[in-house]
Amino acid sequence: MMNGGGTGGMGLMWIFGLLMLVGVIVLVVVLVKAFTGRSSTTGGPDHSRGASTGTGRWREILEERYARGELSIEEYRERLRTLEEGGR
Repeated sequence: MMNGGGTGGMGLMWIFGLLMLVGVIVLVVVLVKAFTGRSSTTGGPDHSRGASTGTGRWREILEERYARGELSIEEYRERLRTLEEGGR
């Protein structure tokens, strides 16, 4: 009769150990993301390249839209020319 009551405590120990392991893994992932400067909440690319070049980010966006077919070649060239003239 005593053996049946003792197994409940062992089950709780396994659950607690598993929760601790998951918690440590989550903590490591959060720390790695914090130190690398990337956040999973943004979901986007790192925008630091565009800031250093000044015009790089808007050009990347324009190229991406052209590549996806959102812009025709005429629209792409016109917007590129407009953005380059505005930057001078």
